[in-house]
Order: sequence, then structure tokens, then C-alpha cells
Amino acid sequence: MKTNRGISAQGNGNTISNNAVGDHARVLVTPSAEPADTRAAGPSTPAEQDPWDIGIVTILSEELRALIDELKLERHKEPGGLYFYRGEHVTPDGTIRIVATQSQSQGQRSTMAALENLRRHYAPRLWALVGVGGGIHDEHARIGNVIVSTEVVYYENRKVHPLGGVSRRGEHRQAPAQVVHAVNAFFTAHGTPVRINGQLPSRSSQEYEVYPGLIGSGEAVIADRDSDIRRYLAHYNEKVLAVDMEAGGLSQYWQENSVHDGTNPGWIVIRGVSDNADAAKGHAHHELAARNAARVLRILLPDLC
Repeated sequence: MKTNRGISAQGNGNTISNNAVGDHARVLVTPSAEPADTRAAGPSTPAEQDPWDIGIVTILSEELRALIDELKLERHKEPGGLYFYRGEHVTPDGTIRIVATQSQSQGQRSTMAALENLRRHYAPRLWALVGVGGGIHDEHARIGNVIVSTEVVYYENRKVHPLGGVSRRGEHRQAPAQVVHAVNAFFTAHGTPVRINGQLPSRSSQEYEVYPGLIGSGEAVIADRDSDIRRYLAHYNEKVLAVDMEAGGLSQYWQENSVHDGTNPGWIVIRGVSDNADAAKGHAHHELAARNAARVLRILLPDLC
């Protein structure tokens, strides 16, 4: 019977590696651990390096330009090719770090993809959807007015009956309590509606109003005053003041991320009214509505962040 024989070393300073002597002897090589102070750290994401306070999603170029001008944002290109627009806004309580992006297209799905890009690269503490929408309330949602919303009614879910007719099944989501409190504090301090002087040079004397209210959201572009969607929303809640095609995606994305261990950001929707969701719907007032919405966001920032 053969036995293995080896070499051992004793005493300070003796080091033996990769040696074997004798029948059936063999070497087992185990990588040595690097000292902790020499091990290179892996790359960290921007979100890990610097916390961001608010991440904004826009849909139209007019909306993004309005935010760039209002908040003095600068373009930044990530290594993967995504473009973001970043800046800082100083308030009496500190400096707010802002990042904005533009979705690739209209609709709920593209909005959710844009939110994921913001989360992955910047992990903001608050998500905001800022831009234009269609007003469906004659008294409050006139063109140029701004609706600030912490509640979304997603109207798209429905049942089509065999003999005709449609039953809509709305989903209603509210923003986290801290965002609702912030918006309430804003309107308590400034009144309802908040009245703001227009800022475009050609409309310097025009005043617009800011109201809290619900946003109806779905996949349809509404250009019919007698649309069954408008009737449904009015019946669902008379405080639905405007409609868009993206807020449902924002509220859904927030809902599905609420299962994560980390703190789930709050969210808010700010819509400047660019049309009245009727036959006159068009692009003529996009710039006005987008700039009014961007300005309202800037005024809200000290309360939100």
C-alpha cells in the first residue's frame, strides 16, 4: 500500500506553494484573497453615487424644452446612449437635484420604459409627469390653465357585451400620502385656484389658473365632446378635470414597484391644458400649456422636495 508524502513548513516567514512530493501526491491550488485595501471596487451607477430628488418624464419636445428653459437643465448623454437633462434648483431649504427625460412615443408603455430608465440610472425620490393634456371641465380646465393631480383614473379597462354596448371598469390610484400633503400645503398657502401671470412674451398680461384635480388616462386621443369616455369620467367623478395618455402608466409603474425593499418614490402629474378634447383639438397651444406646466412645477418644488 502506497501512502502520500508531502512537505510542511513551520516557523515565521516560511511560505510553500504549489509543491507535492511522494506517490499519489497532488497540488490543490486555492486563489489567495486580495487584501481588502487593494481590491478594486466595481463601477457604481449614478444613482449610487449621487441621490437625485426628482425625475421628470415628458412626451413632446415642447414639454422638454419648456422644462430645460424653466429649470436651466443641461443635456447629458449616458454611456449606453440615453439622453437625460440635468440640473439643480436652489430653494430656501436646500438644493434640489433634477433629471428629466423624454419618452420615445406617446402612451402608457413608453412612459413606463422612460420611468425605468430614470430609476435605473438616477433612482429619483419623486417621479413627475409634466406636460400638456386635454381639459374636459368647462369651468376649471380652460386652455392655458394647469391641473395638478395626485389621483389618476385609468379608463381603458372595459367589457364588450355580446349584444353590443361597453361597460367600463376604471382603476383609481392615488399618490403616496406625503405627495398629497405637499400639494395640499401648496394650495393652502396660495389659494384655490392659484393665479399666475403668463410668461410668454406675446402673452405677458395673460393670467392662468392652477387647480388640483383628477386626471383621466387611457390610450385614446379624445377629440369628441360627446365621447363616451368623457361621459364615463364625468359620471365616475366630477373632479376629473383633464385627460392624457400617460398618467395611467406612471401610476401603474409606481404600483408594481411598491413591492421592492427600497423606498418607492412618490409621483405627481402636472398638465397644462392645451385643448378641450373636442373637434378643435390641435397643436396650436402646446407651447403655452407646456410652459405653464413647467413653471408650476418650479413653483411647487419647495413643497414637493
